[in-house]
Amino acid sequence: MRTNLISNAAFLACVAAVTGCASSGYGTNERVGMVIGGALGGLLGDQVQDRNWRTAAIVAGTMTGTVVGGSIGRSMDETDRLRTGQTLETVRTGVSSSWHNPRTGNDFTVVPTSTYETSTGPCRQYSMDAVVEGRKQKVYGTACRQSDGTWRMSNGA
Repeated sequence: MRTNLISNAAFLACVAAVTGCASSGYGTNERVGMVIGGALGGLLGDQVQDRNWRTAAIVAGTMTGTVVGGSIGRSMDETDRLRTGQTLETVRTGVSSSWHNPRTGNDFTVVPTSTYETSTGPCRQYSMDAVVEGRKQKVYGTACRQSDGTWRMSNGA
């Protein structure tokens, strides 16, 4: 029980540190990618069964997720954001939408994984596979439709 409390506290401290780092000097997409990636990396690290390594795995997972998520967020240009929004607006849950950005050379595949209603409108969880500078990366996220019809990523997945 004490170990779970320590590992949960370490995870929350890592997420707080990532969120703090993400708030200055980075673009919005990169910040969101860093937060989502860091949180998911920390959660994966928490799955390590060996109590002696769990805290280290949480920290390593959080830091790795931050780098990967930030890289994807940074690599997306306006065209990629529009294509992601179009996918979230028009593609059924479980169906993928892929594109290649000839300007950046990056490839993206977005799959809406669930849809739910909130008081302000629909939200969708999704997964994104990206090939950025030849490296494969995977990110999970949540986006909600705004009153103007655009989709805004939130800081949770």
